[in-house]
Amino acid sequence: MISWLSSFVSILAQVLYWAILARVLVSWLPISRESAIIQFLYAITEPILGPIRRILPGMGGLDLSPMVALILIMVAQQVLQQVLMRLA
Repeated sequence: MISWLSSFVSILAQVLYWAILARVLVSWLPISRESAIIQFLYAITEPILGPIRRILPGMGGLDLSPMVALILIMVAQQVLQQVLMRLA
């Protein structure tokens, strides 16, 4: 049971990591946000990036929330993996 949960945490962290990176790349390209794929990408990343964006101070148009989110995802994954290893 613990190994399944550990695998789930790892996969979820990787999916969120790549989704945030994809969102950053998409934001640099002239792609319409009307696309279903882009809307899905925003739907799964905004619950993470939105609260971080509200907490971070303004940086003159520079959005650092993706970088903070990626760091938090990696830290949360490591902490959860350690907790799950201790429970096993």
